This record gives sequence, C-alpha cells and structure tokens, in this order.
Amino acid sequence: MNCLSACKDAGGRWLLPFIVIAGGCGVPASESADRSEPGEYSVHYVIAPDPAAATVRVAMHLRQSGGSLRELSFSTSRIVDEVDGDGRIESADGRVTWQPPERGGSLQWEVAISHERGNAGFDAFLGADWGVFRMEDAIPRARTRTLKGTVSRTTIDVVVPDGWSFVSEYPALERPIVVDRPERRFDQPTGWIAVGRLGVRRDTIAGTRVAVAAPEGHGVRRLEMLALLGWTLPQLDELLPGALPRLTIASAGEPMWRGGLSAPASLFLHADRPLISENATSPLLHEVMHVALGLRTAAGFDWIGEGLAEYYSIELLRRGRAITPERALAAFERQADWAKRADTLCGRASTAATTARAVTLFAALDKALVAASDGAAGLDDLLPVLAGSRADLATLTRAVHELVGETPDLLHVDNLPGCRNTATGRPDN
Repeated sequence: MNCLSACKDAGGRWLLPFIVIAGGCGVPASESADRSEPGEYSVHYVIAPDPAAATVRVAMHLRQSGGSLRELSFSTSRIVDEVDGDGRIESADGRVTWQPPERGGSLQWEVAISHERGNAGFDAFLGADWGVFRMEDAIPRARTRTLKGTVSRTTIDVVVPDGWSFVSEYPALERPIVVDRPERRFDQPTGWIAVGRLGVRRDTIAGTRVAVAAPEGHGVRRLEMLALLGWTLPQLDELLPGALPRLTIASAGEPMWRGGLSAPASLFLHADRPLISENATSPLLHEVMHVALGLRTAAGFDWIGEGLAEYYSIELLRRGRAITPERALAAFERQADWAKRADTLCGRASTAATTARAVTLFAALDKALVAASDGAAGLDDLLPVLAGSRADLATLTRAVHELVGETPDLLHVDNLPGCRNTATGRPDN
C-alpha cells in the first residue's frame, strides 16, 4: 500500500494522520505525543514527500490549553502552496501567519522542494526515486508569540511510499521522533534528511553514532567515510568532548550541487567529492568541523568559520595518522602560497583563496598563542570557547585575550585586509 495515496480521501484531499510509521498509515497516536503539560504546548509534524509532484506535504498538529501558542508565522521564500487549517490564516508580504484556536488545531501546507544553487546543481532535490534536503526546506523557520514562560514539546514523523525509507539527524527507533533543542523555546526539526531507496551504513565512533545514507546506485563510498571517521573522530572528541552525539551524512550524485553543506548534527557531501583531496585537506572533515563547532559567523566574517574548518581538516588527518606530519606541513605551505591570491579577508563569503588566507592566519595564531603562554595554550584551546558562538573579530580577539592575557598583532584590524570597514569588525579597545 502506498501511503501517499492511502492517506487521501475520495476527493483527493490530504488526510495526514497524527502519527504515521514510515510506509504505513493510520497507526494510533502516541499518548505522550498527544499530551501537553502546564507551561507547554504540543506540536507534532507529519512530513509526506510526494515524488510524483516533487513536493512535500506538511501537517502541523497543535495541542494546547489556554491558548499558550498565540501566533506562528513563517516565510514563504520557497514555493509554499495550499496553506490551510484551523483558526485564522493570513498570507501577506511573503509570510504566512497562523492564529490557532485556543485549544489547538492543525495547519497544512505543501512545499516545492527542489532548489538550484545557481547553475551548479541542486542543494535540495526530490525526484522519482529519492530525495535529499534539509528539514528547514519543508518546515520553514517560524516566529512564535506565546504566553510568557511556555515552551513547545515537539515530535515529528515522516510518511514515505512503499519501498522507501528515510534517515535524518534524529533516532527513529521509537515513534514519534522527539525533537529537543534546549536552547530554543520552540523546537523545530533541523538538519539533512535523505528519503527514497537508500543504502545506509551505521557505526558508533568515539561516542558518536554515525549514519551514512545515500540513494542506491550513486557510487557513494559509505564504508570509506566510516573508515576515515574512525581515524579522526577520536581526535575531534579530544578537541570538543561530546560535541557530536550523532552525525548523519547524506550523500548523492547528480543532479546535486558538487560540494558539501553542513547543518545541525548532519551534513551533505556530493558523491564525487574526494574524502581526502590532493592538497591534503578533507571535504568531509571540513563539514564535520562545521557541524561540531556550530559557529554562526557574523556578516563579513565567514573566513573565521571556513578557516577553522579547513585548518582542522588538515590537523585531524595528521593527528589521526591518515597523513604524515611531513604531508601536513606541505599542506599548510600550499595554503600559504594559495593565500597570496586573496586581496581581502573580510567579505560576503569566503572564497577558496580567502579560506587559505584564513588557514594561514590560524596557523600563525597557534604559534603566537603557544609563545605567549610558554606552551600552555594553543589554537585548540580556543575551540570550546568559540563553539556555538556568533563569531566575529571581537569575539575572536576577546577569546584570545582571555586565554593568554594579550592580543597578538596579527589580529589587529589593520592587519586584516578588508575588515576595517566591516561594522562589527572593530575589536574592543
């Protein structure tokens, strides 16, 4: 039975159940998912990919008492259509605004998933046999207006056609899948998801539960990825203990964009990308570092996140003995040569040469920290301080000063091309 057709009525209208197990319909709802406690409201999302239409249908079911969730709104920058539900719904100025009934209700919408990244391929795709996209592509980030002190209790499930499966950043052994983001009062699903006829390999490495998922027949080197992570994740765990309880890697070939993209607890890497490049960096480890650090770089300071990710893609290879110390040294020398092509450091996005310049700066910063602390501190010690932060030059210089009691000249704004006129780029004096 194909759930995508079985869950429609005779008139073709969607009848998404409150909780559905992948590949089946109408499974009774979990009592815990259908209950809200004082001070919280319960939200359950059901995501249903429709490969024939290349769309995803989303149903959001709200349970609450006393009108805890007053209003929810989200952007329709992607093609969001067929918005319907209980309560009051308005669509204006590129946003949908929902004022639900006092005791809850449902809101449904449909999203066209496939999205081209320029002319270089898709960074979200859903076709006849598979799909790879981010949860945020189907469930746009929302703003909420709630009673003071209330928080959400969020769960999710995914409905897929017969023969399909799905893999996301969330463990799916129990249903409904619980979404818990302690840093936010409104928990919404995040991260990469792969759906379709998938090949999946799993392992637990240095305390990280890793899943590598990709459509069948795309030539994805799942076991090679796990082998590389087996050498390097223990090194990462020494740098950032417990930073990666889970790591989901979604991969695919054409027509996806030929690069790598990170998200919370997950990443995408194109099937054709090398695990270790000829310049002794690693596209895979670069994205893993982005996931582990969780940096939100301020406008103009993309080089901080990109530079750290690239620097440690080399360092993790060296420390995990995937490359020799001599090859790592040559890799840093090549980055220094490449950096000469970059005229600026601060900018809208970090190009390859800009990233190389940032790598070279962080290599010099490591030496400066070691010298200033008589060997007691280095770049490694900055990572736990920066992790999860909104990174800009002020954040970086403040962390360095707290670590060694001074700020090296190499971080002075006059020594960072293009950063003087970046509004948030002036370090504290």
